[in-house]
Amino acid sequence: MYMLEQISLLARAAGLAIIDIYQNNQPFYVKHKDHDLSPVTTADLQAHKIIRDGLLKITPEIPILSEEDPPDWEMRRHWYRYWLVDPLDGTKEFLSRNGEFTVNIALIEDGIPIMGVVYAPSSDVLYYAERNIAWKKNNGSIEKIHVRDARPPLVVVSRSHLDDELRDYLSQLGDHQTVAVGSSLKFCLVAEGMAQLYPRFGQTNIWDTAAGHAIACAAGAKVHDWQGKSLDYTPAQFFLNPGFRVSIF
Repeated sequence: MYMLEQISLLARAAGLAIIDIYQNNQPFYVKHKDHDLSPVTTADLQAHKIIRDGLLKITPEIPILSEEDPPDWEMRRHWYRYWLVDPLDGTKEFLSRNGEFTVNIALIEDGIPIMGVVYAPSSDVLYYAERNIAWKKNNGSIEKIHVRDARPPLVVVSRSHLDDELRDYLSQLGDHQTVAVGSSLKFCLVAEGMAQLYPRFGQTNIWDTAAGHAIACAAGAKVHDWQGKSLDYTPAQFFLNPGFRVSIF
């Protein structure tokens, strides 16, 4: 539990750096990555540095895979245990100023996210989990969270990635309600019982999902690909996830 507290504090420190830029309208540099043209800003890079430096102090023996500085394949191919970090998940939401962005930190062991922290800087809400227990900290109060059934179910979908495959899936789902949300908050909404299903067909990378995956599973949800297999974070040459669903069912 002590390490989880340290990682939670680290996520919040990174989030405070992000929100300082966000709320004070500080100028920030925006560029697009060569491999997928996704945006990266000064806030991404500042949060990355805070998390990297903090993790190196807390657990110098555990390697780090961050979206903003991923080691090459030869360096990480034999990793058994590693930190998987998205310093600013939802950069598009950050740029559009809707507040739906998070800091994601997960500890991976044998391909499984065994610890996860998701911090939402704009609302100062923290989700964190380990050992099959998940918590939410909001306005100083801490509560254990768990999935909850509801009829009709609330389906949470990506705000930035609505595709035809998802629309077809929703049209065949039966009676339901839908809400669009950015970043890994979608995992957290299922984990805390606010939503019951998060289907994803579009592209995601492993750092987008690992921390939310840990929290959702600790709260009682299932995170499976469309063939029914759990998402696997064993080192692979590429970082892409298959399509998946986060569900209480």
